[in-house]
Amino acid sequence: MTNRRGFLGGVSAVALLAAPAVVRAQKKYDDGATDKEIKIGHFCPYSGPASAYGVIGKGHEAFWKAVNDQGGINGRMVRFVTRDDGYNPAKSVEVTRELVEQEKVLCLFNTLGTPTNTAIHKYVNQKKVPHLYVSTGATKWGNPKEFPWTMGFQPDYRTEGIIYAKHALANVKDAKVGVLMQNDDFGKDYWDGIKEGLGKDALKNVKLVTYEITDPTVESQIIQLKDSGSNVFINISTPKFAAQSIRAMTNIGWKPAHYLTNVSVSVASVMKPAGFENSQGILSSSYIMDPTDKQWANHEDIKAWREWMTKYMPNADQGDVNYAFAYAVSSLMKETLKKCGDELTRANVMRQAASFKNQRIPMVLPGITISTSPTDYYPIQAIQLARFKGDSWELFGDVLHAESS
Repeated sequence: MTNRRGFLGGVSAVALLAAPAVVRAQKKYDDGATDKEIKIGHFCPYSGPASAYGVIGKGHEAFWKAVNDQGGINGRMVRFVTRDDGYNPAKSVEVTRELVEQEKVLCLFNTLGTPTNTAIHKYVNQKKVPHLYVSTGATKWGNPKEFPWTMGFQPDYRTEGIIYAKHALANVKDAKVGVLMQNDDFGKDYWDGIKEGLGKDALKNVKLVTYEITDPTVESQIIQLKDSGSNVFINISTPKFAAQSIRAMTNIGWKPAHYLTNVSVSVASVMKPAGFENSQGILSSSYIMDPTDKQWANHEDIKAWREWMTKYMPNADQGDVNYAFAYAVSSLMKETLKKCGDELTRANVMRQAASFKNQRIPMVLPGITISTSPTDYYPIQAIQLARFKGDSWELFGDVLHAESS
């Protein structure tokens, strides 16, 4: 006892009893976190064929600036480090290595694109870097057994494809389906869902045409689909090609039942450039409040979002749902980091991300909440169908959950 007392320098018995509590409360950090800062990494296409999505990165920048203006997260400022990958997988690998090995970010957040995230998937899991709320709905992001460091955010493309296919079969007489597919993992995931939703019999009447992200136009593909006699069109394309296809359909007088994937529903970057008069009746789905939908005009989420947009992005187009998406997913990331408290380790970031129970986040449709677990890496598993009317989308029907598809 004498030796121990001497070693502790005369610490009182009361202090000794309190010591374990001090140890338990000790702050823990990995790369990218300190007493003053949390550094998170991101990439998206500010340039290139998918540059319409660049506004998402701009939205993130504005969101984290607002967070910092309000005192940060648990007293720490968020440093958001974003890079342009041009929707080029090789560039995505390059900027990811820079973010992880040079910038030493705590985690990656909402990196955009299916082929681009596929290119870094194994690397970030080998490095054990949280790869959170990726900006793509591919089903592969919900595989915690093989890739425990990668988690999705939005409803998965496969389920969305199933829903469109089943809706078409139920609502179009003698449905003959034409599909335009971007020829990469993004397109193929939707196509797998469409095939499952149609079933073997309906697949006999399907015409599939593809395009490459580097193609200048999809006009010839639209002509092929019209010539096939299709009376249903499922359009698996990114914004540039979605707008092109809508205009091309009008030019050749093709008027099938048109299903447009959720990733290309922006009024500002797709429907308006395509022409509102050409877009009437197009069907899609949503899980985010579209700011052009008048039913949300007085909703507290939309009011708060518009106030934020006006203050932090005064020159941005408030008709672009991508800004609403950026706000929603950033809100989830903010909640994740808050839950980490003073244990800002990569392992704890993943633990917290995998422990949400019916969490409500701003701008997500009423009736849809966030739930995750160590075996469930699909935060949002519900959508609602929508139809374009006038100059905005109108929701219809019930909220559809993945298990009901």
